Amino acid sequence: MSKRHSVKYKISRRIGESLWGRPKDPANRRSYGPGQHGQGRKKKLSDFGVQLLAKQKLKGYYGNMTEKQFRRVYQEATRMKGDTSENLVGLLERRLDAVIYRLCFVPTVFAARQFINHGHITVNGKKVKIPSYRVKEGDIIEVREKSRQVPMVLEALQSPERDVPEYLQIEPAAFKGTFMRTPTFVEIPYPVHMEPNLVIEFYSR
Repeated sequence: MSKRHSVKYKISRRIGESLWGRPKDPANRRSYGPGQHGQGRKKKLSDFGVQLLAKQKLKGYYGNMTEKQFRRVYQEATRMKGDTSENLVGLLERRLDAVIYRLCFVPTVFAARQFINHGHITVNGKKVKIPSYRVKEGDIIEVREKSRQVPMVLEALQSPERDVPEYLQIEPAAFKGTFMRTPTFVEIPYPVHMEPNLVIEFYSR
């Protein structure tokens, strides 16, 4: 399991943006990298550097993904028909941890992984404990009944920070949501500018 959950805000500061759009993100106040050299003069990025940054932003956004996992998703996207960058973000948004984050069952993508690992989520009535589980169109995702009074869930559902995107359907009172369809890139509510086309260029060098 990645240790990145304990240093998640370092990702935002290294990138220089509030990656998840949270008001409490230190990157809103200190848009420079962590550490004693974080405020050093920024160098102009090479083409490789620009592509690497785009990859780090997209991978970092989905929380606990390792480089090996992310590359595997990219490789699958290249084998699919259609635009590879669209395929890539579509596959990422079909991860169960991304879906329950989008449904506002949890406050962060990091909390989503832990919530699933602890057995609080069912898909079509069956408990699923794999954060990378890939949902399909029409799948029904629910918070288990015994987990519905967890303060984190109640607070996340009531938070005004995020809206549920149109490719998902939610029934807040039932702690239930439905994955309607795989989204296109423009439909995904990234709080920062993402460039999946540069990610494809990075891996296809």
